[in-house]
Order: sequence, then structure tokens, then C-alpha cells
Amino acid sequence: MLMYQDCMEASDLAEEEIEAVAQHERLPEMAALEVGSYLVHNPEGVPMLKRIILDNIEAARRRGHPEKALELKLVLKHFVDIHPSSAPAA
Repeated sequence: MLMYQDCMEASDLAEEEIEAVAQHERLPEMAALEVGSYLVHNPEGVPMLKRIILDNIEAARRRGHPEKALELKLVLKHFVDIHPSSAPAA
């Protein structure tokens, strides 16, 4: 039987990236893991995941949570480092 950790490792996403999808889409973590995994393995999905993280950063700022916004910026940096196709073209 597959456990959450096994699925997470197969998703090519970090736990924080899955949490960002869960927060943005208001999904349980397992459902967010499935959505995130689908998106990250799709060329059109990688920019969508980046947009989800950017939306969460903006939402944290609007709500007056600068610490959460900073934490999400680190999540974004990690995501772009691991998935360079999400970075803007030079």
C-alpha cells in the first residue's frame, strides 16, 4: 500500500509546495498532492504551480502576514530552482 510519503516522493514536489496547492485550492493535502503532481508533470502545469505560489504570497501580504509571505517566497525560490521551466525567459 502506498503511503503519503511515497506519493509525495513520486510527485516531484516538496511538502511546502503541496501545502501551497492545498491552501490555494482549499483541498486536503492528499488531493493537493494529486493535483500538484499532475501539474508538475505537465508543461502547461508548471507555470500554473508557480502562479499558485505567487497568489499565496500576495494573499499572505494582504492579510498582514509578512512572515508567511517570506516563507512562501522561499518555497517559490525552491520551486523555480528545481523546475527552471517555470522561470521567465531571459
